[in-house]
Amino acid sequence: MEYPPLPPDRWADAPGRYPDPAVRVLDPRFEDRRLHNAAVERIATGYRWVEGPVWFGDHRCLLWSDIPSDRMLRWDEQTGAVTVFRSPANHANGHTRDRQGRLVSCEHLTRRVTRTEPDGSITVLADRVDGKPLNAPNDVVVAADGAVWFTDPGYGILSDYEGRRATFELPTAVYRLDPGQGRPEPVIQDLERPNGLCFAPGGSLLYVVDSGSTPRTIHVYEVDGGRVGAGRRFADMTPGSSDGIRCDSDGNLWTAAGGGGDGYDGVHVLAPDGTLIGQVVLPESCANLCFGGAAGNRLFMAASRSIYALYVNATGA
Repeated sequence: MEYPPLPPDRWADAPGRYPDPAVRVLDPRFEDRRLHNAAVERIATGYRWVEGPVWFGDHRCLLWSDIPSDRMLRWDEQTGAVTVFRSPANHANGHTRDRQGRLVSCEHLTRRVTRTEPDGSITVLADRVDGKPLNAPNDVVVAADGAVWFTDPGYGILSDYEGRRATFELPTAVYRLDPGQGRPEPVIQDLERPNGLCFAPGGSLLYVVDSGSTPRTIHVYEVDGGRVGAGRRFADMTPGSSDGIRCDSDGNLWTAAGGGGDGYDGVHVLAPDGTLIGQVVLPESCANLCFGGAAGNRLFMAASRSIYALYVNATGA
């Protein structure tokens, strides 16, 4: 389909109009998700490559990674101030919270998945499989049963920019880490570069981005507890690619989008049947996103050098 660009002065300081033209309704099913008097806001900028936004409602703050700068940042909702949360951060990428509210992170430099305890200490959840180091864990989610699911596409060992160059010793895969066993099990191994992942409401479907296939695609798998069943292609992201993904409470998939140029980059919203129903157009490639805010209806988007936010009429699953 065509992705017309926004006017060139969209991100200038001049007053804009409601509804924000950056929020596009492409199907009537998205109309109710758009708030007509809410606009896209750039809340922080000036970084190298931002990733892994995660919301902490109990602290009213957003955390994210600036991977090449090897640090994690914290944005305070009350003051708008941005401070350094952790530096160095082992070139951390994706983050989530577990069922106890603890921070779970994927680290490129150390090639591991870690958990930050309430006292600030770090627990290593996974760093090896069959005695071999993981490639470079990328994104992570925690299921309702407490199991940690993460992707290992290896982007962090392809260069010295977001980690350290190294040789792949394991196939790329999606892993499940059972909280009672402590050993990551590969559960999906048919994707070139498994990247972002998320569960649909209820946890019976798992969406996974393949950012290494041609064309770039999103796949969906049936899940029953720790078992992964049949998978199928859910969406083709041509002419660009997806990265981080999240489901809303109605099962719509909100996917970061980049590499497609003006009018494409930002966030694409897909209905459960795979139809593209809406867009949030940004002037930068979007890498990841999450829902947050007091009511869970604020979409935070990590896009290249900036963090954006938008109130929507939807909440995260």
